[in-house]
Amino acid sequence: MSLIKQLWIAIATLTMFALGGSLVVSTLNARQYLEQQLTTKNSDNANILAQSVQSLLKEKTDNADDDIEGIVHTMLRTQFDIGHYRQISLVDPNDKSIVDFHSDTPIERVPAWFVKLASIKELPGIAHVQNGWNQFGKLTVVSHSSYVYEALWNNTRHLLWWFLITAIIAGLFGTILLGRITTPLRTLVKHAKAIGERRFITSPEPWIAELKVVVRAMNALSDRVRQMLAEEAQRLENLRRQIHEDPVTGLLERRQFLNTLSSRLADPKAPAQGAMLILRIGKLTELNRDLGRADTDKLLHTLAQALSNDPDTTGGRLNGSDLVLFAPSVVEAGFSSWVESVAARIHAAADEQANADMLNFAIAAVSCSRTDTVASTLVRLDTALAQAELEGNRGLRIEKLRDDAHPTRTQEQWREILTTALANNSFQVSLCPVRTVEGELIHNEELNDLPADGTVFSIGDFLPWVTRFGLLDRMDYAAVQTALYRIKSGAGPVAVAISAKTLQDGHFVTKLISLLRANSGLVEHLWIEVAEDGVVRNPAAFRAFSLAVKPFASKFGIKHAGPQFSALGDLHDLGLDYLKVDTSLLRDIDQNEGNQSFVRSLVMLAHTLGFVVIAEGIDRPEQQAILDDLGFDGFTGPQAG
Repeated sequence: MSLIKQLWIAIATLTMFALGGSLVVSTLNARQYLEQQLTTKNSDNANILAQSVQSLLKEKTDNADDDIEGIVHTMLRTQFDIGHYRQISLVDPNDKSIVDFHSDTPIERVPAWFVKLASIKELPGIAHVQNGWNQFGKLTVVSHSSYVYEALWNNTRHLLWWFLITAIIAGLFGTILLGRITTPLRTLVKHAKAIGERRFITSPEPWIAELKVVVRAMNALSDRVRQMLAEEAQRLENLRRQIHEDPVTGLLERRQFLNTLSSRLADPKAPAQGAMLILRIGKLTELNRDLGRADTDKLLHTLAQALSNDPDTTGGRLNGSDLVLFAPSVVEAGFSSWVESVAARIHAAADEQANADMLNFAIAAVSCSRTDTVASTLVRLDTALAQAELEGNRGLRIEKLRDDAHPTRTQEQWREILTTALANNSFQVSLCPVRTVEGELIHNEELNDLPADGTVFSIGDFLPWVTRFGLLDRMDYAAVQTALYRIKSGAGPVAVAISAKTLQDGHFVTKLISLLRANSGLVEHLWIEVAEDGVVRNPAAFRAFSLAVKPFASKFGIKHAGPQFSALGDLHDLGLDYLKVDTSLLRDIDQNEGNQSFVRSLVMLAHTLGFVVIAEGIDRPEQQAILDDLGFDGFTGPQAG
């Protein structure tokens, strides 16, 4: 039971005890007063009747023929009938009854339980009757107590009503007061719960002195954790740059670029087509001699920035004079225009240099597909570069790839295929297991293929068209529906990826929450993940999406993480559950000590944030063997199947 409820129950109990005690005391005091009054009345009535009987005896004493007892009997009977008595009795000096009148009239307007509980015990009125100098008898008078019970009952009822009204008013006032007092307490509870969920937030200090100390300490804890995470993230970013980036250009060094290229070409979820462009700077030795090393390095950095200006591309430095760019989402229809725009940026950057006439470079570009190998792509790129160099200074060579694996389809054909598939939810779904390093299942990753016209397209084949037609929200919604269906069918936990662009669609988020709420019995097995690139590009949208959707999902995490992991430090207050490290960091992990050092630090920082850390794309036993040493909790890829 919550502390607030306990406080309210305690206050209500004390109030009821106070009001109940007051009611009992008031009733007892009223009963005691009425008993005294009734006893006094009995005594007064007895004395008055005794005087009346004595006066009557005095008048009849001279007449011996009169029936004295009969006359007294008649007089007392008359008094009993017109009065309000329960008993009038008269006994002679020998205790022989002369008159004895009783009334057993029940008390009608008072509940029997109240009569029994009140139990008024008044004393009878007793008076001695004298006949001259002789004692005639002893007179006992007991008044009827029904009116006393009625008065006590009415008084008790009135008090009870007033007490109830007072209790209600006190309850309303207490609720308002308790709400004001417990508002800081509820804030404190939320703060403590957030820390328990690994969300290191800060709260305003309350006005209550005792709580202010606690909140101040918790805020200090959150600040220290944030500072520690920021420092660790910065250290990790520095390590990443030291290991993965060329210090002159800021592009990826050769080994890491080739790892990234290999992972993208081997990823079935990556776009089916892409493009590579290479810039070779000629006579680099002469530039170093004539301009000096510092100016030459500055020139290389400027050209590298012009080369890799697109956010969806990955740039690298293959050797001293060769800068390369990989664009995974350039389709063949826009390949030539993309190459020309990159070349124009390079030319513009070169022309702005003071020694532009000394620059000698060549540009070559080739389109590639997911079926290509890294070696074959680089051979084609090198061949195209040689032809560009033959064209002279600033030569440009563009080579398109002929891909006959899938017949070319028009835009309208793709639109029809996709809208039909989304309307019928006719995607071919496969589940790829994610396992712990001990081999136990963590969850299944959902992978959607599209069968159409006798051909099965992987998600990388049709995802660019889904994006172009604005169907991403429908695609993601269908993926969540399919995941819930698989969970209901007994597939166990299922992870579904939500695209970065969909995060910003408020209508989609509303529909998704309604779907998850309608399947509340299944969402405990649903894992939702978003690619790191989309999180870093639009952290505000991801934050809003996470806060809205996370309460309805079992786990919430980030996939393809690592290259920009330091930027995720600002998400420490979201309470994310897991992290999937990108395969580009793990491709040669068993042979690359630099990557091992970086990945080990990344895993340690992720564990500090409370993440479960999963390795992506593990396809060799040698990679799997080193995962436990690096601190990974699980892995996915061919070795997990």
